[in-house]
Amino acid sequence: MDYSADIILDTLLRAKPRSTAHAPRDSRGLYGLVDHHGVLRYIGSTCSANETLYRRIHQRHRTGSESTSHYFSRMYNTGRMWRDRDDKLTVADGLIAKELRNAFIADHCAAVWITLPDDLDISGLERAVLSIAPAEVIAWNGRRMQIYEEPVELVDATIRRLGWGSTELEAIERQRHRHISEGAISPAVSLENRPPSAKPVPVGEFRFVAIDVETANSDRASICQIGLACVRPDNSIETWMTYVDPRTNDWSCSRIHGITARTVKGARSFHEVFPQLEQALSGKVVYQHSAFDQSAIAAACARGGLILPTWNWRDSVQVARAAWPELKGSGGHGLASLKNYLGLGFTHHDAEEDAKASAEVVLRAERQAVEPRAADLPVRPYTPINAATEIRDTTAVQIAANDGADAPNKISFERSFSPMAAKPIPRNPIRDALLARIAVLRGVHPHPSQRDINGTKYISAFILGGTVFAIDKMSAGKQPIWILDRADIRTYLDAERVSYEVYNPERSRNHNLFKLPNFKNGQLLRMYPASADQGIAIIAQLAK
Repeated sequence: MDYSADIILDTLLRAKPRSTAHAPRDSRGLYGLVDHHGVLRYIGSTCSANETLYRRIHQRHRTGSESTSHYFSRMYNTGRMWRDRDDKLTVADGLIAKELRNAFIADHCAAVWITLPDDLDISGLERAVLSIAPAEVIAWNGRRMQIYEEPVELVDATIRRLGWGSTELEAIERQRHRHISEGAISPAVSLENRPPSAKPVPVGEFRFVAIDVETANSDRASICQIGLACVRPDNSIETWMTYVDPRTNDWSCSRIHGITARTVKGARSFHEVFPQLEQALSGKVVYQHSAFDQSAIAAACARGGLILPTWNWRDSVQVARAAWPELKGSGGHGLASLKNYLGLGFTHHDAEEDAKASAEVVLRAERQAVEPRAADLPVRPYTPINAATEIRDTTAVQIAANDGADAPNKISFERSFSPMAAKPIPRNPIRDALLARIAVLRGVHPHPSQRDINGTKYISAFILGGTVFAIDKMSAGKQPIWILDRADIRTYLDAERVSYEVYNPERSRNHNLFKLPNFKNGQLLRMYPASADQGIAIIAQLAK
């Protein structure tokens, strides 16, 4: 496994929160604490050699002292769960309040973790992760967030579970009054308290606009926040943000961005927001940082029965890869990595902040260019793969642009690596549409050998369940799908009259398939769907 800081942080952000009691009892590693809203708020590690994840999370953070670095105890030392451990006159009541707090945390809070080998520098990895983590997921670190007000209804639920009688209830009520008399109550600093924006979308002349969206859950149609960064001719940036009510009860991504149902209460639906976006962005160059934002807009439009916008999509990840190729394998070109490398100041996983960061990435890249600015060149609508040109290390790193007759077709940056020239990939609209739809399919992930949805120059390989399949990208007139031979798929292809070939082990094949398990010597099936719809139908069969 790759134990880089980016991978570890991404694993923690995507992990499903679990009960603190389920933390591993015999392993060390990095972990995150998740509050009663389901939001990740603290990242730490078992830096001590004799510390386990269970002991650190379930015992120390949950039941430890409120005044030290035991963050569950500290953040929920409030209301009926409050105690002053140094007050000798209230020890009995304080112990009951602490017992309630311990039970509340077990009931309503959670944790995520990643186990690591003991021979790794766990403390060093923790520092590296904290240096790139979004501010909102480490809000408890360094006591940068105030203690919560008592979540009364959830505390009541825990009390009912405990079945406490009058003695305990009177004790915790006394603690609540003592808490008030100490003046200790202060409102929690929460992203939930931010009101939905009614600010109009900026208008005027813009060179380009960067967009970012956040979603409530893994369904890309569940957009809950949209941010824009509009770059004027003088390169000044005007930002805009709105919350969106996705009308869902699944807020499993709240732990990433801190947005919840309470945050978007009163906000407009995507169906109501979209006309304003369409009017503002129509005809403009629109940057996103990876293909996620375009696919989310497309999914939300499909759900709402809206016409898909024909914005001039571009990807600031591609710009960053061309401008700073040295980051490949050293943190990558995600916003978290670029934040450190370029010294950008922004809060990750806030749509407005991320959109501005994406715009700044493009502007920084332009300052390195020796030819016209990236955003001033004519562009064609972005698709999840770069179908026009494969960018390779060249004496002048190139960015693909419009292939119109009168348009320039590359931008050069002052970087020198190898004399290899950019080689065109055959144009194939059906294949491009197929790959664009694969990019938003649930359950389909890029093969580990490919790094991302773009794949390599020659193939894009994916995993669906336990099945590996690849799309051949070097055919101009066809869009072959490769899999290890399956009789049931051949039966399906015969019934649907889809052309295919069987490649036995003796038959030659594309060497780029060799990196896929058993594709070098196994019997392969090469299928030729006639349309993107037919290709998606074939892929759906692979999961059966």
